[in-house]
Amino acid sequence: MAEAFPIWVIVIDYILGVIMWTLIGRFGMGIFLPEDSNFFFMRAFVRTTDPLLKLFSPITPSFLVQPLVPLYVAWFFFMIRFYLMPLLLGYTVMGMLSFPLEGEVARGIQRVFGALMR
Repeated sequence: MAEAFPIWVIVIDYILGVIMWTLIGRFGMGIFLPEDSNFFFMRAFVRTTDPLLKLFSPITPSFLVQPLVPLYVAWFFFMIRFYLMPLLLGYTVMGMLSFPLEGEVARGIQRVFGALMR
């Protein structure tokens, strides 16, 4: 992976990817738990993502149901990673599943299951 992209691209993608997946995690937890839940992970998701939700509140439509707002904001991070990053790097298309963060996770899963299948 390091030979395909400069290190700063990988670092930026990892940061944006972690933010995106944290927002998706908050949305997923929000399906089962209220925002003011005492469950540690829900408190952590709310505490870490609230500043981002407040930052994006000016462009968040008012008709959007509150539990969907983290997913809406995560969509912006996906769009940045999928469209803006390749454009800024001069690539026409990086392709689906070519995000460095998800690529590393996919390779790790492949190694684990590959070792189990032998």
